[in-house]
Amino acid sequence: MLTLCVVLFLLLPAPSLGNNCSEHCKACGGPERNQCLQCLPGFMLHDNVCVDIDECGTELAKCPANTYCINTHSSYECRSCDRACVGCMGSGPARCKKCAPGYRSTDLKCLDIDECSEQVLACADINALCLNTEGSFQCHCAPGFTRKGTVCVRNQTPVGEERGLFDDLQDDEVEVLKQMFFGVILCALATLAAKGDMMFTSMFIGAVAAMVGYWLSDKSDRLLDSFLKGR
Repeated sequence: MLTLCVVLFLLLPAPSLGNNCSEHCKACGGPERNQCLQCLPGFMLHDNVCVDIDECGTELAKCPANTYCINTHSSYECRSCDRACVGCMGSGPARCKKCAPGYRSTDLKCLDIDECSEQVLACADINALCLNTEGSFQCHCAPGFTRKGTVCVRNQTPVGEERGLFDDLQDDEVEVLKQMFFGVILCALATLAAKGDMMFTSMFIGAVAAMVGYWLSDKSDRLLDSFLKGR
């Protein structure tokens, strides 16, 4: 009996290896897909057919924190969760397990919080402007201010910067310049009025009246001020 079994075993075809097998088979009894005896890594034998193993649905996948598993042909990949998530079940802000700081669950999605519009004083410095960013916000100094340490200070005029033409004029000098200006205007109007033009004559008379009124008003203010100080 033992001799008969050995003879039958020797008559059976030996399992094929390598190129003679169908795709994904490592060892087979023939070239057909359902004749696999052993599968390549990443596949398992089911009814003599090698099928892909879904590592993501088993404990075979070892993905680090804040990533999710994607099954691939004969293997798997670990991809990063959306920045709005702390842990996820897939891509995008709608697959988060929990929202990251700076995000809020809205309509089943983790969406950015606009701190600049929700917080009255998002920036503690009153001279800083709030700029919302993805998941957070930033405080930038307002125009005319520069950051110094933790606060924004007003920009100083550089030493030696050229001053304007009239920056150093005193009040009395400004008054003289105003009188000279009005004098030039009156001379021009007087010249035009001398030609007999009624419009310029009227303008000349009006300008003279305005100058006299201004002079009398200024004199009366000075007299009244001197009188009060004298008392």
